[in-house]
Amino acid sequence: MEKIASFQIDHLRLKPGLYVSRKDKFGGMALTTFDIRLKEPNKEPVIDMPALHAIEHLGATFLRNHPQWGERVVYFGPMGCRTGCYLILEGDLDSPSILPLIREMLDWIGNFNGAIPGSDPAECGNWQEQNLDMAKWEAARYGAVLKNPGRENLHYPE
Repeated sequence: MEKIASFQIDHLRLKPGLYVSRKDKFGGMALTTFDIRLKEPNKEPVIDMPALHAIEHLGATFLRNHPQWGERVVYFGPMGCRTGCYLILEGDLDSPSILPLIREMLDWIGNFNGAIPGSDPAECGNWQEQNLDMAKWEAARYGAVLKNPGRENLHYPE
């Protein structure tokens, strides 16, 4: 079997950042998958599940309700390795074009108060395992990386 694209990225050289993971075409539609990498793989602890679960709920709610981007959101969710999330958007896009959107999402998560959207047993299969305080901490930490990102934070290592 052929090795999939995401397994061909050198995770030993990967830094926290916002990367184009892949681009796909379906009929006449282009889709761009973004690697929202909050943690440096294999060098720092992964995001704990309650924080990542809260980020998933908050991020998806923010993105799908965004006035400019909401209609273009195909998917937002966590990576199995727990070092970040994937975002799939309609369009042939690059990291700099969505950097303001991701910064806005992180600010929204950091300022969120109240019940996490979808944190009810009728709305989520694991509604109790969410940690808003840690989600805010992770969002602020990652937001600092994206405040002034370098090339290593916007392009996969070559």
